[in-house]
Amino acid sequence: MDIVLAIAIAVVGAAMLINPEGVYRFTESWKSNTPGEPSDLYIRRTRTGGGLLLAAGAAGAIVLAVLG
Repeated sequence: MDIVLAIAIAVVGAAMLINPEGVYRFTESWKSNTPGEPSDLYIRRTRTGGGLLLAAGAAGAIVLAVLG
């Protein structure tokens, strides 16, 4: 069951890395009164966080596969 969580974390990280604009529309756009695109800083932060989640999820899945 833990490996499923690790894979899910990696998938969320990959989505954040590949499509930060979609993550913005899903999580943040409803908070703004003015329609628009996310800032460059938001895109960079989301991609960085996605890369870290992807790495952590992949590492966790590999470790659990080897030890499990």
